[in-house]
Amino acid sequence: MVEWRRSDTLVPYEEALAEMEARAAAIAAGQAEELIWLLEHPPLYTAGTSAKIEDLTDPDRFPVYDAQRGGQYTYHGPGQRIAYVMLDVGKRGRDVRQFVNQMEEWVIATLAEFNVRGERREGRVGVWVVRNDKPANADGSPREDKIAAIGIRLRKWVSFHGLSINVEPDLSHFDGIVPCGIREHGVTSLVDLGLPVTTDDVDATLERTFTRIFG
Repeated sequence: MVEWRRSDTLVPYEEALAEMEARAAAIAAGQAEELIWLLEHPPLYTAGTSAKIEDLTDPDRFPVYDAQRGGQYTYHGPGQRIAYVMLDVGKRGRDVRQFVNQMEEWVIATLAEFNVRGERREGRVGVWVVRNDKPANADGSPREDKIAAIGIRLRKWVSFHGLSINVEPDLSHFDGIVPCGIREHGVTSLVDLGLPVTTDDVDATLERTFTRIFG
């Protein structure tokens, strides 16, 4: 069984991190069920294990936290749905690459329910959308924007951290970092793409598509 939890108020980052670590330890010890936690944070930046300090372009704008997850800098804030994923990867095949692939597929399947085509890109973390509605790049290639970020950590083969999908965040809040270290592409959201989608819609879709991807 996988427990689903939803927080309807903004959760402080330190509180979420402590809860994730405690739950992951309990899962590893066989004392708790797996958990998917849907929430939002107050505006903040987090640094993954590959973060470069030069990519934090406005360090005084929002609090900055060392997340100890994979990846680089990312933003979290209101209007962005976060799914923290505490799953027993040890019992799910012990294949980290496959697990990350499933996380990406989960996002892509969720976006598809809203008629948005999310795509992977070699050498780039997260899920991307092609912006044919915007002018092409100087080389003639289509513009691409990031709509979802993925970053996990494993401890005793139990995952924590997870993914975030931009539903309707203030996209200017990303200006204080180079998101995931990628300068040549932007960020978008479901509402920025012209879709009247709410976090309730995203929550219901995440839960519906989860079983399809993870079994």
